[in-house]
Amino acid sequence: MASSPSLPLLLLFLFAAVAIVSSDEPKEKMTHLHFYLHVYYGGPNATTVTVVSPPGNSTFGTIGVGNNILKEGPEPSSMLIGRTNELTAQASLESPAYLYMLNFVFTAGEYNGSSIAIVGREVLGMTSERTIVGGTGMFRMARGYTASTLISSTGTTELFLVSEYDAYIYH
Repeated sequence: MASSPSLPLLLLFLFAAVAIVSSDEPKEKMTHLHFYLHVYYGGPNATTVTVVSPPGNSTFGTIGVGNNILKEGPEPSSMLIGRTNELTAQASLESPAYLYMLNFVFTAGEYNGSSIAIVGREVLGMTSERTIVGGTGMFRMARGYTASTLISSTGTTELFLVSEYDAYIYH
C-alpha cells in the first residue's frame, strides 16, 4: 500500500505548530528586591505577638503571629512598601530557632498588589536564608530565596528590630 503524501505534510505542519507555540512561552525572569522589615514586640505599637505560650519555663512550642512593616530603608521614617503576614513556631529543643512562614505583601510601588510566600528557619541574631515557595500578582509561581540579617535591635520592654532583606525571585 502506497503512503499518502498528506501524512508527511501533516507531520511537518504539526512539528512547525509545536515549535511556534514553544517559542511564544515567556522567559523566566529574576527580580532582586532589597528592603527592610521593621518589627515591634510589646507596647501599644506591637506588630508581633505571642499567641501560644507553653507551660513551664520552656519556650519550645511558642507560637506567634505578626503583621510587620516593610520599608525601603532602615529608618522608621522610610517609605512604607508593604506588610508581612507571618506565623512563627519555636520548633527547636537545642536553641531558640523558629519555623518561619510569612507572606510579603507589597502595597506600594512597582510591585503593589503582589506578594511572595516564604518558609524557612529563623535563628534570632543570625543571618537567615529562607525559601520562596510561591507568590501572587507579578510573582505568580515564584521560586527563589531570601537572605536576612538583623541590623539593629533597641528597647527592653518594647523591642524594635530591623532586618535587612534581599529576595532573589525567579518568576
